[in-house]
Amino acid sequence: MLGPKKKVYIKTFGCQMNVADSEQMAQVLADAYAPTDRPEEADLYLINTCAIRRKAESKVRSLLGSLQVLKQRRPHMLLGVGGCVAQQEGERLLAAVPHLDLVFGAHGICRLPEMVRRAAQGRRVVDIELAREFPPQPRRRWAPGAVKALVTIMQGCNNFCSFCVVPYVRGREYSRPPREIVTEVADFLAAGGKEVTLLGQNVNSYGRGLPEPITFTELLRQIDALPGLARLRFATSHPRDLSAELIAAFGELPSLCEHLHLPVQSGADRILQAMNRGYTREDYLQKVAELRRVCPGLSLSTDIIVGFPGETEEDFQGTMDLVRQAAFDQAFSFKYSPRPQTRAALLPERVPAEVQAERLARLQNLLNELTFKAHRRLVGRDHEVLVEGISKRSPEELCGRLRTNQVVNFSGPRELVGQLVMVRIAEAHPHSLKGIQAEGCSITWPLAADPQAPQRRVSC
Repeated sequence: MLGPKKKVYIKTFGCQMNVADSEQMAQVLADAYAPTDRPEEADLYLINTCAIRRKAESKVRSLLGSLQVLKQRRPHMLLGVGGCVAQQEGERLLAAVPHLDLVFGAHGICRLPEMVRRAAQGRRVVDIELAREFPPQPRRRWAPGAVKALVTIMQGCNNFCSFCVVPYVRGREYSRPPREIVTEVADFLAAGGKEVTLLGQNVNSYGRGLPEPITFTELLRQIDALPGLARLRFATSHPRDLSAELIAAFGELPSLCEHLHLPVQSGADRILQAMNRGYTREDYLQKVAELRRVCPGLSLSTDIIVGFPGETEEDFQGTMDLVRQAAFDQAFSFKYSPRPQTRAALLPERVPAEVQAERLARLQNLLNELTFKAHRRLVGRDHEVLVEGISKRSPEELCGRLRTNQVVNFSGPRELVGQLVMVRIAEAHPHSLKGIQAEGCSITWPLAADPQAPQRRVSC
């Protein structure tokens, strides 16, 4: 008779891609380790890292230092670091942290069980080999009641933006075979799932290099046709590769949510060129206009960097002007920080830290105004909400998201978790919405891949 499983705690830094990678770590270790949310009882403590910004990397190093005490209390506990910082630092990280047992890169997750076995034998392990094709994925086992799924469809990036470390720590672009993706999504839907988010460093270039060519839009169409799919999302998109075909899909595919994350990074052509982004501000704004033509209710979010080397006040004002024209519903904004191996790290015209901070404050004030304005427009209207769980604000409330990705808190029975309900927006807050469940409303959508099936309907 097998004894109880050991326990693994996984701390995740970074974006949805890292969350998906952490889920895969738990999956490949499932035969020997059960997940725990209590780090003090872990037999295996894994840190999944992000190297996109210096602040995220600093947090990882700080956490590693603080874990020396836990390691002393639990000497049998194995401590590992995975992801982009591990890929970037490799042996240097192992040398700098004596209580660290294993370091594994972005493509080493499939080899994690063997690494853990070697570390348990007292060997310190480093595995930062990058794959030359999409790494093998185990067949996923979906937990009962899973509402949303993150499905990785590609790895790496070929764009080499001058500020970005991704091509160096994630490697070149490799697409996952479409049959594997469709099967994974179909399994999730068969288990009762509702929403799927397709992930990649640049999903818009999905399909290049596969034996049988396929575009990202063609993949979306295959997934949209699957029985039971209520919502489909994707991230992240590079504006240079946003095709007319993909833009049109926002007006054609019933499951595709009216939300797009489209990082612009800067609103100044001179800076965009120095970033090697491959488009102009006018190119970007034209694509935004076309998106809103085919999908008038589209919610648009973005990423913006301030204080890139050589950025002048005029360049920054170009960014502020683009933000006003694009009218983003949400944005993630950051001060530029140099990353290892990138070309921008060698540029001499550094913007002083105090100027970066002042510009970031001005930008975030404007972005907050736009987000609050977008939230106020929703008040008094009924919207479809996918109920994701209990609200962080209050255990008496539920929390969910609109198709346009805004967070809504409202009162209702816990039996609604995992369901689609209609909610009337009652209050707008800067970062969320407050709602009331609409009485007598029901939502239906095609439950069969039948071209004659009715489209999504709301009846009240």
